[in-house]
Amino acid sequence: MQKSAVILVNLGTPDQPTAQAVRQYLRPFLWDKRVIEGGPFKRAFWWLVLNLIILQVRPGKVAKLYQSIWDQDSPMRKILNQQVAALQVALQNEFPGRSPDVFAAMTYGNPGLTPMLKQLKQDGYQRILVMPLYPQYSATSTAPVYDQVARFQLDQREVCDIRILKSYHDHPLYIEALAQSVQQYWSEHEAGDKLLMSFHGIPKEYADKGDPYPQQCRETAALLAAKLDLPESRYQATFQSRFGPAEWVKPYTDETLRTLAAEGVKSVDMLSPAFSADCLETLEEIAEENRQEFLEAGGANYGYIPALNSDPAHIRLLTQLVREQASQWFEPSRASGADQ
Repeated sequence: MQKSAVILVNLGTPDQPTAQAVRQYLRPFLWDKRVIEGGPFKRAFWWLVLNLIILQVRPGKVAKLYQSIWDQDSPMRKILNQQVAALQVALQNEFPGRSPDVFAAMTYGNPGLTPMLKQLKQDGYQRILVMPLYPQYSATSTAPVYDQVARFQLDQREVCDIRILKSYHDHPLYIEALAQSVQQYWSEHEAGDKLLMSFHGIPKEYADKGDPYPQQCRETAALLAAKLDLPESRYQATFQSRFGPAEWVKPYTDETLRTLAAEGVKSVDMLSPAFSADCLETLEEIAEENRQEFLEAGGANYGYIPALNSDPAHIRLLTQLVREQASQWFEPSRASGADQ
């Protein structure tokens, strides 16, 4: 049987909570044409802004934020490794004696996706399922994974059999896992007046050009609300983390929180369904910064519902996704007599 592998891919994280490490992480991320689009003149201008301003000023500020959540390693990398270990056990139970090996990789940062693909090829893996842990597809997040795989394949005389999971924003087990996380939180805390589902934003220009991400986010929100039996008045989908002067997809999370507080809403619960693992954006921006925004605007109670992380419901979803994408790789052939 040919050797098979599953690679769980997340965006990335610095190796250390230092300005130098953050700079090394941010440079390839913010220089990626998928993340910051534009023609030659815009790219040339962006190179100057990125290298002469952003990478000189921002890393020190971001490093301090990472230091506030760092516990021997980045939360994202720790959780990704936990997800890999849990999925490996689940697949061994699902396909005893013939399960694929599971690995972790990052689009930006370590362990890098391209080095991981090279290592797996060197180690004799012929079949590889790449699973970006982005439920909603975007050209700014999922597409760079496709780009790296394509560049890797260009260098191979005998290409690997590589499959890539594009999205799973409406998968029943994904919606079920989100619903269970909300219900679990509500079983331990009083439910807020409103459930805000905050997704990472993208520039409005990208959506206008056809990026399906905002629509998939709204579909996820609607499916989750239906699963929880919430009326429209009890939930809202918003978008966080805008960057720069351009207009991004609305409504903005921080502005929505201030508006809700001004309208007399006293309690909200926050969920970030686009994040498969808690990270700087969820633990610092959503759980802390936005809490302060809401409370200072007049709100009274603010709850943060953690990402799915390595929750058993999340691992069941990932196991099912592997089964749907590539189970024929691991099924015994009839010629082997395995079912006799």
